[in-house]
Amino acid sequence: MRFTLFSRLVLGYLAIFLLVMAVSLYAVYQLRRFHEVTRSVLEGDRRILDLEEKLSDALLSQVRYEKKFFITKDKALYDQFLLFKSDFDRLLDQAISIADFQGKIFLDSVRERYQRYEGLVREEIELLRTRRAYSEERYRQQKESAVSGIMGDLEKLKMHAQQSSQGKLTGLAEAGADAHRVAMLMVAVSLGLVLAVSLLITRSVTRPLSALKERTSRIARGEFEGDVKVSSPPEIAELASAFDLVCDRLKDLDQMKADFFSTMSHELRTPLTSIKEGIGLLLEGVGGSVTEKQKRLLTILAEEGERLIRLVNSLLDLSKMEAGMMTYNIEPGSLAPLIQRAVTEIGPLAEAKRIKIEARISEQLPLVKIDADRILQALRNLIGNAVKFTPDGGRVTLSAQQKNGAVQVSVTDTGPGIPAEDLPMIFDKYRQGTSKSSYMLRETGLGLAIVKYIITSHGGQVWVESEAGQGSSFIFVLPY
Repeated sequence: MRFTLFSRLVLGYLAIFLLVMAVSLYAVYQLRRFHEVTRSVLEGDRRILDLEEKLSDALLSQVRYEKKFFITKDKALYDQFLLFKSDFDRLLDQAISIADFQGKIFLDSVRERYQRYEGLVREEIELLRTRRAYSEERYRQQKESAVSGIMGDLEKLKMHAQQSSQGKLTGLAEAGADAHRVAMLMVAVSLGLVLAVSLLITRSVTRPLSALKERTSRIARGEFEGDVKVSSPPEIAELASAFDLVCDRLKDLDQMKADFFSTMSHELRTPLTSIKEGIGLLLEGVGGSVTEKQKRLLTILAEEGERLIRLVNSLLDLSKMEAGMMTYNIEPGSLAPLIQRAVTEIGPLAEAKRIKIEARISEQLPLVKIDADRILQALRNLIGNAVKFTPDGGRVTLSAQQKNGAVQVSVTDTGPGIPAEDLPMIFDKYRQGTSKSSYMLRETGLGLAIVKYIITSHGGQVWVESEAGQGSSFIFVLPY
């Protein structure tokens, strides 16, 4: 099942959205985790440390007032002792409520020792009240031992809270580093997947469009064979099928046109030949004497008839070449005599326009496998075009030389040149220049197409180099 272009875009954007959501959810999870650890440090360990400090202060204050009370027997001092005792009990309850398991062990020990200390104080006060004799030193030592134990347990609680806080912060730092690495990896993977999805979607669209573009260029060049076979979204596949249908129709129309020109050429050549011979007989006076004015008219008719015959012959040649029915008599031969012959034949037209034709032929031209008549036909077309489109008093230069394992022949003129927009289609059949500086509208557009067929049939290549206002150079190469 092939997805439509809309479906591909929706799925692609959905995949990108899911990747972004995954990265965002992971970031939210890590931030929540950091928040919980931070809150644990602030609300747990930090409060334990604060309560430990307050418990120590409350206990030391009790010890001071307790000692002063037994020295002065002042009840106000005992009231202060009881006040700090109440604070100690309240702080101890708060600490136990938020402490972890190990902290509760230390605080339970503190409560037990504190109860021992408080019991000793009550016992000593009761002995004082009943005026019974007792060992003050023994009570003092026991109370100091209980207070020392309480302070030791509080110190252990403090160290435990500090270690717990440090451990959590260290774990938080490690978790942050891990989260950073994972986040960077997820971002990299997400970017890679986004690029991959974007590339796949773009390629699924641009690749068939490029194939259609290339197919359009081939159609513009008159090549209608082959189908557009691409794996693409249904919308573009339908467009490709429409292109194939158009190509089939154009191919049929082109064949109908070729058949029509071939048939018409055959039908026209016989009457045109008869007309040409009839005009020749009239000019020779076979039908009676003719006046000078009549001779001029008959001469014009003869020239136009000759032009029509050349046109018909060109159509026939082109039809044979396109149908692959043109026969070539390939034999090793030299291009030099063919060039000289073509120059000689076009000489009268060049002299009439005062155009100088210069041939620069290398003396060491190798033999090439050619059909001499067809290569001569190509040379006539190229040189004839150069002379026709070169202004009076201009120059046409022919050169032939061995180059890169082939024989290269160029025909250069000093004419108006060819605009850049006309260069890509200059060898297309029935195509002419679009501007006044290019080929004249009276030309058929067959000469250069025939030249291309002849040269490519010999395994060579032909091209043009030109700029508007700078003349033109038609170049072809033939292998040997």
